[in-house]
Amino acid sequence: MTASIDNLEGQKNGYKTVLELIYHSRFTDEKMGKLVKQNKGATFQLSAAGHELLGVVCAQKLVSGKDWGLPYYRDQPFAVGLGCPLVEIFAAFFAKELKEHSGGRMMPGHFSHKKLNIPCQSSVVGSQFLHAVGVAHALRYAKKDDVVYVSAGDGATSQGDFHEALNFAAIHKLAVIFVIHDNGWAISVPVKEQTDGGSIVPIAAGFPGVEVFAVDGCDYPQIEQAMEKAVARGRQALGPSVIVAKVPRLAAHSSSDDPNKYKTSDISAEEKLRDPIVRYEQWLLNEGFISQEEIIDIRKKAFQTVEEEALKAESYPDPKPENATKNVFIEGSFNQEMSVLQTGDEKIVIMDALNHAIDEEMQRDPSIIVFGQDVAHGKGGVFGITRGLTAKFGKERCFNTPLAESTIVGLAIGQSMTGLCKPVAEVQFADYLWTGINQLFNELASIHYRSNGLWTCPVVLRMPCGGYIQGGPYHSQSIEAYLAHCPGLVVAIPSNAQDAKGLLKSAIRNPNPVVFLEHKALYRQQKFCARAEPTNDYLIPFGQANIVREGTDVTIIAWGMMVVMANDVAEKLLQEGLSVEVIDLRTIVPLDKETIIKSIQKTGKLLIVHEAARNCGFGAEIAAMVSQDAFRYLDAPVVRVCGKDSPVPYSKILEEAVLPQEKELLHAVRDLASF
Repeated sequence: MTASIDNLEGQKNGYKTVLELIYHSRFTDEKMGKLVKQNKGATFQLSAAGHELLGVVCAQKLVSGKDWGLPYYRDQPFAVGLGCPLVEIFAAFFAKELKEHSGGRMMPGHFSHKKLNIPCQSSVVGSQFLHAVGVAHALRYAKKDDVVYVSAGDGATSQGDFHEALNFAAIHKLAVIFVIHDNGWAISVPVKEQTDGGSIVPIAAGFPGVEVFAVDGCDYPQIEQAMEKAVARGRQALGPSVIVAKVPRLAAHSSSDDPNKYKTSDISAEEKLRDPIVRYEQWLLNEGFISQEEIIDIRKKAFQTVEEEALKAESYPDPKPENATKNVFIEGSFNQEMSVLQTGDEKIVIMDALNHAIDEEMQRDPSIIVFGQDVAHGKGGVFGITRGLTAKFGKERCFNTPLAESTIVGLAIGQSMTGLCKPVAEVQFADYLWTGINQLFNELASIHYRSNGLWTCPVVLRMPCGGYIQGGPYHSQSIEAYLAHCPGLVVAIPSNAQDAKGLLKSAIRNPNPVVFLEHKALYRQQKFCARAEPTNDYLIPFGQANIVREGTDVTIIAWGMMVVMANDVAEKLLQEGLSVEVIDLRTIVPLDKETIIKSIQKTGKLLIVHEAARNCGFGAEIAAMVSQDAFRYLDAPVVRVCGKDSPVPYSKILEEAVLPQEKELLHAVRDLASF
């Protein structure tokens, strides 16, 4: 009898805790709204009014610090319910310097909390779905029964990442709970204009193995039952769940929005009647779990707590301007020492060097997993780079993904943030990265920076690139300049087998995200690229160029395929009495400026060669750097030999007309030498 009474009291206390937390969220929103009008703190606010009960109850059904949460920008109630301190939420609103929630680098409402397992969230609608799937996949790999909560508004279900995430989670029966806050509006666009039939429920239910719960997000028992079932499914590895909860959006989309422009007064009045706080209070009273006096007392204390925490947050220090560019890369991550090169007697080509590098690293580190399109089983990728890895390490460590680049990059992000996996992913051709570019540029590249150094994403993304193989416009692209323009990405491209192995091993061991470009035309090239294989411990530091051959008359800077062409040209010109120094950058980011400038001090003349189109190619960045930092050493203009400003055509005749040819390099060097 006593146990039964204690259980009832515990249940009542749990209900009161939920009430306190939803008050905290509502009063926090109201306080922030007042502060915006007073020009104090943020100039922008996203209210969660109407969403409180859904977010708080979902959070309360998880184990804080064990399970994972990826809440979207209108899911402040989840963050509050999981344990994010109100003072930190206010400090983030004021863009103050604090460890969690980005330290002023992100707009308010983008939550990040290491101890609570809330990875750094962003403004990009729906991108977190794939991160959640990646987190869940890493947890499965580590044999953990943790579940992953991810939320978004109904508008986000129009994003392809939502459908890709559901597909992958269903295939692998991952413990992901997708919670859709269906408030009927994507800013001003009603749900009937977003989704056929006005609901994502039948679409989500079309994925086999996905269980869908359609609930009233203002009804405590419905939310509780759905969430408990979803958590149980996840713990038992039965697959993902989708909870679609109807909630009212009681405030504007944001402090910059005027809902009167698209909502009628009748719609707004109907939404107010569905206020989840009023309904929850009434439910507690009807069930006898609380008295009116207790409600008043809890509400009063919650209001006072919010006022006090907001005041405390104002006293937090502001970010320092000198730290504005800190944490783009992980501090000290490029201080690696160059290994002593020791080799065997047998020469290998680049494709074998890459395969051996991955194989050896997978043996060294059991957290490394390899995935992408066609990379597993007998094929081992369209170029055979990952051949044999599934047979040797198992399908858990080398597996195929759907044909979806956003899935590949987003999956890797989630996996890497857990610290349980080191993803080495392959995009089949650099030309097809673009459907994953949002995940690469807007997410992966900046997570360490946006989280103020709290989260890291040690991902290696391998991609074949380049032309000279009659690949046509969609199998010949050289994209290094695009990648170099995105802060936070390391960009490497080897020109020979020794560098391929040493650089890829360094990439796998580096804590930053690395895009590893592999020139298709060099995979099996023998004359220049085949080298004696380095030993297992050979590493090449990032940001250290290689002087392929020394010279005194002209410096050629190149990377990838152009290094081979430049070396051939230098050999021919030596017979004419011209001494050409050839520098292989090896990494585009970080760039070895010191080696470039030292060479120009010696030769006084610079030729930059790359096969990408000339306009805004990476050669222009090098030329600008040299003009600023080494102009006094130049005896002639900086010259570029580049691809034409044209897509790369299929016909061999046309391809040769677009891509740089040896005769162009010969002419450019001779012309430079004549100055």
